[in-house]
Amino acid sequence: MSTTKSISFSYKEFDNYEELGTDDYDMVYAAREAARNAYAPYSGFRVGAAVRLESGVLIRGTNVENAAFPSGICAERSALSNSVSNHPDDKPVAIAIAAMTEEEFTDEPVPPCGNCRQVIAEEELRNGKQIRLILSGKKKVIVIDKCSNLLPLQFNKNNLISNLP
Repeated sequence: MSTTKSISFSYKEFDNYEELGTDDYDMVYAAREAARNAYAPYSGFRVGAAVRLESGVLIRGTNVENAAFPSGICAERSALSNSVSNHPDDKPVAIAIAAMTEEEFTDEPVPPCGNCRQVIAEEELRNGKQIRLILSGKKKVIVIDKCSNLLPLQFNKNNLISNLP
């Protein structure tokens, strides 16, 4: 017998990042500043991320492209790798993402790619804590309570463990 199920989630939408609380505003500002530092000579699509740790520390990351595709790294993974490497006991609680072309920030918020969703979701599982996402565009900002909302039915360590001999 088959059953039909559905997956859905709610999120908050703001007209601009000035409407956010101070901590979230600071994160978006840091993500935008990081985007300006991105190295994207091939795509011209520069992305910045800012991860807030439990202590309040902000870690920035940018995308770094490489002529040997796919050797580059996304901004979100860059920031999270930095946080794990340099602050292993200070867990991520939120990540802000901002993207820009060569000239200006994108009108619409840019969500994390599939690889980054997987990495952020793994951090949620590893730390037993949700990571809020703040996706910033010029025309609106989207706030999502946890990354696992963007990656339902995710592949994780439980799939590996349950299938080992």
